[in-house]
This record gives sequence, C-alpha cells and structure tokens, in this order.
Amino acid sequence: MPFSVGDVVFGDGRLTVIAGPCVIESREHTLMLAHELQRRAQRAGLDFVFKSSFDKANRSSHESFRGLGMRVGLEILRAVREETGAPVTTDVHETTQVEEVAEVADILQIPAFLCRQTDLIVAAARTGRAVNVKKGQFLSPYDARNIVRKARAAGCERLLLTERGTTFGYHNLVVDMRSFPIMRSFGVPVVFDVTHSLQLPGGLGHATGGQAEFIEPLARAGVAAGVDAVFLEVHDDPAHAPSDGPNMLPLERFEPLLEMLRAIHELVRRNAPGW
Repeated sequence: MPFSVGDVVFGDGRLTVIAGPCVIESREHTLMLAHELQRRAQRAGLDFVFKSSFDKANRSSHESFRGLGMRVGLEILRAVREETGAPVTTDVHETTQVEEVAEVADILQIPAFLCRQTDLIVAAARTGRAVNVKKGQFLSPYDARNIVRKARAAGCERLLLTERGTTFGYHNLVVDMRSFPIMRSFGVPVVFDVTHSLQLPGGLGHATGGQAEFIEPLARAGVAAGVDAVFLEVHDDPAHAPSDGPNMLPLERFEPLLEMLRAIHELVRRNAPGW
C-alpha cells in the first residue's frame, strides 16, 4: 500500500499533509502560500504536498471566480515545484486536460463529482502519475472499491482515495468515520479532506457556505481514526478569498493544528500497531 511521490511518503505509518488555497489567485499569492505552508509543515515534522486548482469547474454560480485557466495555472504550479521542491497536485476535469497537467502535477486529482467517470480515471491512471480520487458525496465507502478496480486495471500503481463528506439532507455534509478503515481495506492510503467536508453546498444561495470553526475537531477525529493524510485548504485571508473562503483554514491556525495532529498520530501508532 505505501508509496512515494518524490520525497513524500503516503502510508507506511506516516502522516502527510496536502494543503494550499482553493484556487490559484495569482503567481505571487500562490508562491507566498506555498513557501509558508511548506515551512510550517516542516516545522511540524510532516511531509507536505501543495494543492491548488487552476480551474474550479464546479461552481454554484456562473458569476463565481473559477481561476486563471490551465495554461497560466500550470505555469504557476511549475514555479511552485521549482522554488519549493514540494510535489504539487491539482484537479483534472476532462480527459483532454490529463496529458498536459501530468507534465506538471505530481498527483492528478479527480474531483468528487467526477469519481465515476471511467474515461477520466483511466486516462489519469495511464499517465504513470500518482492519482487521488475523491469519493463522491453520493457514494458509500464500499462503492469506492470500484474506483480502485478501475484505476488498477488501467495500470495505476500509486492511488489515493479521499473522503470529503457525504450529502446529509440539503446544504450539509457529514463524515462517517467508518469510511476510513473501510477504504484502507482496499489496499490504498486514505486522505481526509477536512475542509471540503465542512462545506455547506449552495448554503449561501449564490455560493457554497462553510463551517471553518469545526476544522480542528474534525481533523483530530480523522487522524485518530487512522487516516494516512489530511487535506486542508488554507488561506491567509479567507474572508476575502474568491473561492471556498467560509470553509478554509486561516494560515495562522495551520501550524498549531499540524502539531496537534502529529501528536495524535504518534499516539495512535504506539497504541494501535498495524492500523
């Protein structure tokens, strides 16, 4: 199950952090956050992968900011890799994007709403890059076994599954902690996307709301349940972020949270060997 992406290890009893702003806003802002997040993750003793999207194709409103586009976005992500040395990940939404994105991104991310798109999973798997598939809000964790089978059949040797909450009535998500051991039983490392799990989809009418005040307790619970990585959208000014501001973690809360998560992870490893 364990595998490496550059110097970053997923599985093997390690805890890895994937973090970054929801969407690429500018070169300067993205590089600033990449350096800050990497520095703070290193101080907390955790492996780090930078994540940001060049395009947010799934928006509540056509008026919402989607990003800077693929060409500019990939140029910025390439600069993050070159300046920080950290692996980067970003979303792919269509099969036509996969080859070009794979030239830059170390991990190709399949968004939750596209997790059943066979052609997209197969195209990503065939690049030889690591692939992270987010379990859809409409799937049970048991259904994620089919995602693993599709990716493996296409030759994917480095696969992650991500939990990002399940639809719970209108404008709400809930995380079933049973999903972590269930999906790990499929032989792949499991990521907990904490901040997206705290979205209130369409909760603002014209945009998605969120409950960032619950990031820390939910993250602590997920790490105690034995996840291999945590995914956190982080911003230096969430109130003015153009996308996902209500559920993003403020930058000043990032390092204290990582220190707590590392301590919980180490406690679980000592007392539950083999999880």
